[in-house]
Amino acid sequence: MQPAAPAIYSDSHSMASATPGNQVELFVCESAAFPRNSSACHARSAFPSKGVLDCWLRPSRAWGMEFQMMRSARRDRAVPVISDPIEEALDDAPLSLFHFRAAITAGAGFFTDAYDLNVIGTVMLLVRPQFGLDAGQVALASSSALLATAIGAFLFGRLGDLLGRRRIYGLEAAIMVVGALLSAVSPNFTWLLVARFILGMGIGGDYPASGVIMTEYANRFNRGRLVGLSFAFYVLGQMTAYLVSLLILAAGAPSDLAWRLILGFGAIPSIIVLWNRRHMPESPRWTLRVAGDRTQAANDLSAFSDRSGIGMVSRQARVKLALSGMLRNKIFLITLVGTGVSWFFYDVASYGNSVSQPLLIKSISPATDNVTNVAINALLVICFGVTGALVGLAVIDRIRRTTLQILGLCLCAASMLLITSVPGLTDTVAPFAVVFGLSLFGSAFGPNPGLILLSAECYPTAARSTGHGISSSLGKVGAFIGALLAPLVLSAYGLRVTTLLAGACFVLAILATLVLRDPSGVPLDAASAEMDGDLRAAPELEPA
Repeated sequence: MQPAAPAIYSDSHSMASATPGNQVELFVCESAAFPRNSSACHARSAFPSKGVLDCWLRPSRAWGMEFQMMRSARRDRAVPVISDPIEEALDDAPLSLFHFRAAITAGAGFFTDAYDLNVIGTVMLLVRPQFGLDAGQVALASSSALLATAIGAFLFGRLGDLLGRRRIYGLEAAIMVVGALLSAVSPNFTWLLVARFILGMGIGGDYPASGVIMTEYANRFNRGRLVGLSFAFYVLGQMTAYLVSLLILAAGAPSDLAWRLILGFGAIPSIIVLWNRRHMPESPRWTLRVAGDRTQAANDLSAFSDRSGIGMVSRQARVKLALSGMLRNKIFLITLVGTGVSWFFYDVASYGNSVSQPLLIKSISPATDNVTNVAINALLVICFGVTGALVGLAVIDRIRRTTLQILGLCLCAASMLLITSVPGLTDTVAPFAVVFGLSLFGSAFGPNPGLILLSAECYPTAARSTGHGISSSLGKVGAFIGALLAPLVLSAYGLRVTTLLAGACFVLAILATLVLRDPSGVPLDAASAEMDGDLRAAPELEPA
């Protein structure tokens, strides 16, 4: 078998045939790249560009072809891309036990993230009378970890590109262990705030670390399913947060001990995550494209594929891209709107609701005791959140990423607007719970896996962790705002105003998603080919 030669991206609207020796010529048709004479290229020419919305409106069959490429609204641009046999082997590797082990290892981190972030709503019900907290202090305690999550996501995301994925893959778990244990032994409100801030730094670092490394491990045909499986553990973490709280409270533990046990439990999965992650290999994509160590990348490839005898392709080692160059690049910024701004508005609404979920139930039925409150919330997550995650996992590689995300956001928005517009839904718990559950289903079905995937797939390898880190950081800034303001708005203006604002944020997240071109089913670095070329051509580079 001859070694694969570099793939060539040429000017738009060219037509010819593939060349021998595994060399494939791909041509940019305004906003996508396809093999010459492919049905996808013909379909593309039949649907001329309509701007940022055309990708979403165009029939999905034309975009399901294997060489579809995400691109911003720029026309007639030559995009140079180097195809390497190592990357081809990763993209084409059959599913193996390693893929599932990697998905579970990444998922365990998301499980811990979800547990630690969602348990605080129940904890506040118990801590508030013990520490004598007012509404502002409750809001601050509920949101402090989220502000730190934003900082941790940006910091660890950048380090993931500079130092490698594996070097930080586990460090963030160690920080989560420390933060969870310190939270459990908090003697006062200030200590609790600091401990939750430390915990949030570790949680933030886990988003780009887990999302990026799992995306780079996966093959192109099951990339959505594998990353979706990882993030499905987030819903399990939500469910466990309520079930652990329910068991501890139902066992009759005193309130001053119960909340400490609930917070301390979060250290257990973090310790397991820490152990497993130190035994995972480095991403061959990062080793090849950023570190420039082709020999080590080929050696690490054995964990993903049994392919041997990979031919050598001449390649100049890439330098590391400067953050300043990324933030001045138009394609990068347009993509960041789609991945980061949509994540921001989604998290304003979703975290404002989920962190305050026990308070929402309490506002409708003040007489509900803590055990019943937690049981209702656990049932909601099991019936709607877990179901939504399973349905999303079943279809994630069958429909486009952007379509999946938009459908989920539409369900979330519809749920919030129904609660706002139908007065009877806020009078009793049962009808409210059913309609509110629709938003839990929509979140787990669409934006939960979609945001993680799109924030990794739409950026090139040398900028992938940074792009994901900034996107998730923007999301957690939104989560901080939502968690901080939701209890205050709920206390001052009531439930219907709270859900109205949440519904508006879900709609804004939909609009931001529309600027993205879908990366489903293509080789990972083909999806971000033009951005990669633009960033490498910029003068701002950091030494390797």
